[in-house]
Amino acid sequence: MCGILGIVARSSVNQLLYDGLLLLQHRGQDAAGIVTSEHATLHMHKGSGMVRDVFRTRNMRDLAGNFGIAHCRYPTAGSAFKVAEAQPFYVNSPFGIVLGHNGNLTNSDQLKEEMFRTDLRHINTNSDSEVLVNVLAHELEKASNKLRIEPQTIFAAVANVHRRLRGAYAVVAMIAGYGVLAFRDPFGIRPAVIGYNETPTGTEYMVASESVAVDALGFRVLRDIAPGEAVFIDEDGNFFSQQCAEHPSLNPCIFEYVYLARPDSLIDGASVYETRLNMGEKLAQKIRRLPRKLDIDVVIPIPDSSRPSALQLAAGLGVPYREGFVKNRYIGRTFIMPGHAVRRKSVRQKLNPMAMEFAGKNVLLVDDSIVRGTTSREIVQMAREAGARKVFFASAAPPVRFPNVYGIDMPTRAELIAAHRSEDEVAREIGADALIYQDLNELKDAVRRTNPKLSSFETSCFDGVYITGDVTTDYLRAIEIQRDSERDSGDEESAQLDLNLATAR
Repeated sequence: MCGILGIVARSSVNQLLYDGLLLLQHRGQDAAGIVTSEHATLHMHKGSGMVRDVFRTRNMRDLAGNFGIAHCRYPTAGSAFKVAEAQPFYVNSPFGIVLGHNGNLTNSDQLKEEMFRTDLRHINTNSDSEVLVNVLAHELEKASNKLRIEPQTIFAAVANVHRRLRGAYAVVAMIAGYGVLAFRDPFGIRPAVIGYNETPTGTEYMVASESVAVDALGFRVLRDIAPGEAVFIDEDGNFFSQQCAEHPSLNPCIFEYVYLARPDSLIDGASVYETRLNMGEKLAQKIRRLPRKLDIDVVIPIPDSSRPSALQLAAGLGVPYREGFVKNRYIGRTFIMPGHAVRRKSVRQKLNPMAMEFAGKNVLLVDDSIVRGTTSREIVQMAREAGARKVFFASAAPPVRFPNVYGIDMPTRAELIAAHRSEDEVAREIGADALIYQDLNELKDAVRRTNPKLSSFETSCFDGVYITGDVTTDYLRAIEIQRDSERDSGDEESAQLDLNLATAR
């Protein structure tokens, strides 16, 4: 997952872009970048680390201009981070294009070969985003027969990009001297929303991964970008849009609602917070239907994203909700290295139990999901050490049984605790007295209740159905081999591939 942002403003845009990246920081902490445009001159600064660490006052002063794009990066499937892969990416021909991308191309290797053999373009990194910007540049060059380009020329180029690309992508790009372009893959897997702000000198526009950036920057949400649609805002603030895909359909990634997005965001018209409340309600209904009654004294969330689900779950069961874990917010990201001792230390640096909420009680712990199981096992043990009599565990998401290839850095299937285990077996693995998973159909319904227009979702990590239709066993195996090779190399950067999603909270 990554965060993308594009703004066409009526005054200097650098501070808006910086503030917007801070609001999207949860979507990527490995690298950040901003590019602005002033009189067709592009100004860029990017680097590895959190937004606050990448940009200094001197960098901000150099980012002149009234429109620009920004990106914060989190690694995607099978990709270890290298500084050269920080986004946005730049190509100088035609016109000068910079691009930021959220998602993952599943035919990146094929496109690289086409770039080299047919398009005569050189790809310098392993990033599929560099591939994407070169495909866009090539198609824009083909579509343009003039020294200047028109919106219809840009839309024709995006239509050809859709024909060539496979996978998930929400894209924001900037063409020097022209404006900001954004588009979304024909399946609408990764999110993108449009915002606007009326000023005395005209309308300002914004494109962002999540509505929270739109709201907090003083803009108003216009709408989501439709699957396959492209929008273009020129440097004068004129807004253009067109459907560029032949058979678009909306299939948002359901993991956005479970974990990725901020609770105060709307994703494709559905409130993330409300969907998480609904997930808790669904779990309460399932627990009440269990043939074996669980004698639960207290419901405790594992901070932070599981709180709404835990709150509604407690209300549905009629038992107290308590905060039993205190999260250390000053640790930063924890890298999970081989060895039980290091894994144990990483979790306990982030979370500390309050014994008074556990001592002598039957506790139901609630988390948004269980991925590798390392964190869950350690947290269950912490609850027992704090005095819990019994520890039950509920997951707001179904069992994660398959890798995600559409822009979320998840472990390979061999590392997923639920991939080859039953619910009872997973419970034994994490040391819980009972484990309750959300049902997939109930999870879908939890989202649909907030927006009934959502009929289909991308749910591959739960059911193994890859909606783009091009993900084969060989493709998944290649990712697994690549990850194993990078992990075994002992390179410090590739240690990010061992990061447990739950510990990054």
